[in-house]
Amino acid sequence: MASEAGKAPAIPGRRVLMFPLPFQGHLSPMLQLADVLHARGLRVTLFHAAFNAPDPVAGYRFVPVGAGVPAADLVPTGSDADFVGALLRFNERLQGAFQDSLREVLEEEEGARPACLVLDSNLRGMQVVADRLGVPTLVLRTGGAACLVAYMAFPALCDKGLLPLQDHAQLNMPLDDLQPLQLGDMVFSTTTPHETMSNCLERIMESARYSSGVIINTFSELEGADLQKIIHGLGVPVYAVGPLHKISPSAQSSMLDTDKTCLNWLDKQEVKSVLFVSIGSLASMTQEELVETAWGLANSCLPFLWVIRPNLVQCSGKVGLPEGFEEVTRGRGMVVSWAPQQEVLGHQAVGGFWTHNGWNSTLESICEGVPMICRPHFADQMINARYVQEVWKVGFELEGKLERGKIERSVRKLFCQEEGGEMRRRAKDLEDKATECMKKGGSSETRINLLVDFMMSLPCSI
Repeated sequence: MASEAGKAPAIPGRRVLMFPLPFQGHLSPMLQLADVLHARGLRVTLFHAAFNAPDPVAGYRFVPVGAGVPAADLVPTGSDADFVGALLRFNERLQGAFQDSLREVLEEEEGARPACLVLDSNLRGMQVVADRLGVPTLVLRTGGAACLVAYMAFPALCDKGLLPLQDHAQLNMPLDDLQPLQLGDMVFSTTTPHETMSNCLERIMESARYSSGVIINTFSELEGADLQKIIHGLGVPVYAVGPLHKISPSAQSSMLDTDKTCLNWLDKQEVKSVLFVSIGSLASMTQEELVETAWGLANSCLPFLWVIRPNLVQCSGKVGLPEGFEEVTRGRGMVVSWAPQQEVLGHQAVGGFWTHNGWNSTLESICEGVPMICRPHFADQMINARYVQEVWKVGFELEGKLERGKIERSVRKLFCQEEGGEMRRRAKDLEDKATECMKKGGSSETRINLLVDFMMSLPCSI
């Protein structure tokens, strides 16, 4: 049954339905978009997977979907988890339950249709249901514009025989039509069968092409050229409305317990002296990589804040730091299980970010003017890292096997060498552009208004 979270204020606007993917990197941007729309007079009904419910928000209506479906069927687990297969199963297993929930919500509207359903672009199955019931859809792309352009080009690379990858010697092959990308950046997963990956990307592109519009968490000054490629390639309206985490900073929902004591520790550090190390909520490393990372950070002799999740190490239920590490780094380093990332990156003490380059992390770093050490793992992360290094020039990739000497040199390059200083200056320029796009008359503020106007213009009767 649908339920109210708190008592909704009497807002005369239209209702918008929303359905995020229930993973941290997808849920947060959808909630931030919901907050933006709600602030402009739209009422929000949020459908969500029953097994991973977001925190309640006063004024929103929350509708759980698939309460009887075992979470184990939907959530990828293990170091070799097939995330792409999980996305396809999610659509398949919850499609019927969503149809029942959506039909119930529509019947309760008493003749007035909601403006539309905004759904994650990975939820093509839910879009089919909405189309069947006469509800217009818009899709939210929680990745960058460059990623969507790469997805658009994926079938052509398959037709040319370049994918699936046959020869690892081709990993560094430049892709002339997708500069600055290399062929290896298009290998989005090493554990997912090619046919499964192709199917998933095909459904993502279908969700965009069959929608009434595509919403992207980016801004024109950052990805203008790729946004134009999307506009020309899809034939539907495109709304670049980011950075959503800055436009709606209060709309956050963490699925992990956040340790905020690190903020007090940062208060005691010198300005731009600390390296923040976090590889997101899904990526993992081996015990050997953990040890090499630990000693690389220790030997750099620079302050660091390191996020080590309980499930960070592959095939292990616990994390063991090497003997002597804590003694050597005491007072200079801090280790937490999860950090309030946006607050950390915005803290004056943070001067660099070792990141997996998920889009949220990449965008958050850019918006705070923090240069990056890039260590991508899967999905769109290789694309984002390539743009950080080659296009925006606000960071560099830590390539190859993780070794303590290489890590130490990379940290010192970012903090102690002129090349790192140049990256920091360029990052500050991008931070300024992000700030401008959100102001009155800025590119993102303008597109948000266009998006809301479009939603309000959609037919309201059955």
